Amino acid sequence: MTHSTMQRPGAGPRPAAEPMLAGRQSATEGFLVKLFVVVPLIAVSVAVPFAWGWGLSWLDLGLAAGFYFLTGFGVTIGFHRYFTHGAFKAGRGLRIALAVAGSMSMQGPVIDWVADHRRHHAYADRDGDPHSPWRFGTSPAALAKGFWHAHMGWLFQREQTNAHRFAPDLLDDTDIVTVNKLFPVLTVVTLLAPAVLGGLATMSWWGALTAFFWAGLVRVAVLHHVTWSVNSLCHMIGDRPYAARDRSANFWPLAIASMGESWHNSHHADPTGARHGVRRGQLDMSARIIRWFEQLGWAADVRWPRQDRLARKLRPGRTPSPRRDGERGLLPDDLG
Repeated sequence: MTHSTMQRPGAGPRPAAEPMLAGRQSATEGFLVKLFVVVPLIAVSVAVPFAWGWGLSWLDLGLAAGFYFLTGFGVTIGFHRYFTHGAFKAGRGLRIALAVAGSMSMQGPVIDWVADHRRHHAYADRDGDPHSPWRFGTSPAALAKGFWHAHMGWLFQREQTNAHRFAPDLLDDTDIVTVNKLFPVLTVVTLLAPAVLGGLATMSWWGALTAFFWAGLVRVAVLHHVTWSVNSLCHMIGDRPYAARDRSANFWPLAIASMGESWHNSHHADPTGARHGVRRGQLDMSARIIRWFEQLGWAADVRWPRQDRLARKLRPGRTPSPRRDGERGLLPDDLG
C-alpha cells in the first residue's frame, strides 16, 4: 500500500454557516442510549456477587481483556486520534477496521462520536461543550452536578450535534457512512461474540452465559466508565503542565485503563498529536500501537509531538522533557 492511497480525516469543524445542533434525539434514539448505558451498568452492579467464588473463569477474564482492548483501541486510536483529529493517515482497510472496532465499544455510531468530540474541542469548558463538568459553576453543589453531567448525564438529555458542521468529511466517506449505519448490528456482535467463543471453548451453555456477562456486558460497562472519566475527572483533577484554554488535566491513575487517553492536558495542548503521554514515564499504549501501524506501513505521516512545540506551551516553572530526537519528534520509544 502506497502512502498516496492513504487518507487523513479532516481535523476540525466546517467553518460554513452550519448550526451547531441538529435538533434533539428522537424518542427511539433516546431509549436506545439509555438501554446501551443502563444495561451494562446493571451488569456491573451485580458483578460483585458473581466474583465471589462462582461464575467467573480465566477464560472469561481473557475474553473480557481481549475485547476490552480491541474495542478500546478502536475508540482511542480510531474514533479519537484518527477520525476526530487526523493524527495519521490510514489506508482503506485500517480505516474501516478502526471504525468497526470503535463501534463495538457501544459508545455510539462513529460519525456521532466524532461530531460530539470535535464540538467538545471547539468549545472546551465553555458554552457549547456537550460535556463540561464546569457547566453549572464552581460551588461544591455545582461541581457535583457538573461531574454527573460530564460523566454520563449528558447522554440522557443531550441535544444532537450537527454532523454536517463537525464531521462533513466522514459524511462524505461512503465506507464510514456504511459502518455508521451498521452500529446496531455491531452492538449485537460485540455482546454475542464473547458468548459464542465462550460456549465453543467450554462446549457448554454455561460457558456462553458467563462469557456474555463478563466479556460482554461487564466489559462494555467498564470501558464506558473509563472513557467517560476522561470527560469528567480529566477536566477536574490532575496535573496541568501545559497551557490550554480549558481545564483539561493529566490524571495518571487512568493511564493504563484508558490506553493513554488520560494524559488529557497534554492532548488539549496538542490535539492532533498521535501521542498523548508526551513526558517521561507517561505510558501511552495507543501511541505504541500507532507506531506499530507505522512500522508495518499501515499508517503514514504520523503527527508525533515535537519537543520545540511542546516547550512553547509549558506553563512557567515547568521543566521540559529531555530531548531525544528533535528532528523526527517524540516517538513512543523516546520517552518510555
